[in-house]
Amino acid sequence: MNVIDQVTTDRFAIYNGDCIDVLRGLPDSSAHYSIFSPPFASLYTYSASPRDLGNCKTHEEFYEHFRFLIPELFRVLKPGRLLSFHCMLLPTSKTRDGYIGITDFRGILIRAFQDCGWIFHSEVVIWKDPVQAMQRTKARGLLYKELRKDSAVSRQGIPDYLITMRKPGDNAEPVTKDAADFPVGQWQQYASPVWVRTGETNEETMFASCLADINPSETLQYRSAREDDDERHICPLQLEVIRRAVKLWTNPNEVVVSPFMGIGSEGYVSLQEGRRFLGAELKTSYFKQAAANLKVAANPLQHSLFEVA
Repeated sequence: MNVIDQVTTDRFAIYNGDCIDVLRGLPDSSAHYSIFSPPFASLYTYSASPRDLGNCKTHEEFYEHFRFLIPELFRVLKPGRLLSFHCMLLPTSKTRDGYIGITDFRGILIRAFQDCGWIFHSEVVIWKDPVQAMQRTKARGLLYKELRKDSAVSRQGIPDYLITMRKPGDNAEPVTKDAADFPVGQWQQYASPVWVRTGETNEETMFASCLADINPSETLQYRSAREDDDERHICPLQLEVIRRAVKLWTNPNEVVVSPFMGIGSEGYVSLQEGRRFLGAELKTSYFKQAAANLKVAANPLQHSLFEVA
């Protein structure tokens, strides 16, 4: 396995290296579940490395590189088990694309997985406040002044998605749930096709307030892993989204894999929920922060996030 550094314990193993190299070193059908947030094509740049999928010149170049990963994930996952990825539709720009619109990044990724033999299993829409998105991005289609000028320019906000794919075959280790630990009310909440972020509902919101439980700020702290000379943006996945997926689709002690570990969000939640974790991260500063975060999750009585920070 061609890696720069690694940390292994009885609960997790993480590797500082290219995710393709790491996955190729794993046995066939050795993982029970995978969850991750891939680079969003060329929208965000995380590092200057030519191996970084977020460092592509075009969307086509990203898709070409990403297709090397999909069959490795297929090989590593056990038959009948699931993989989830976090994504969104990507806004285009006049400077980069020649027009203002939206690219169906979600659909392109789904079809890429299907082409490799995966089955499209389910999806959840994670609602986002369009006012907050307008304030953050200044997207022309969300500006009220553009609505008044020419509403043909206006559009809706762009939500996040959690897409889940299934590897064909029979699951030899059923993921069972006890009614005491997973009551019907919790299942009804998880089964909703739309999850709304906490603090983003009001009396005029069409979704029931009981669904307002995805806190957008509940992410692992990442500023200590930033390197100003090679990063423009980071898009962390909310811990509650990871927690729901891990609780729903895995048994205790099963192995959860993330090929884009970042600072360890998927591993942090997996360890908290009594699962084991294997992760790969190309960027060294992220890898070091992930190692610290996972040690906290593995030994909660000995550490705190404040001590790590």
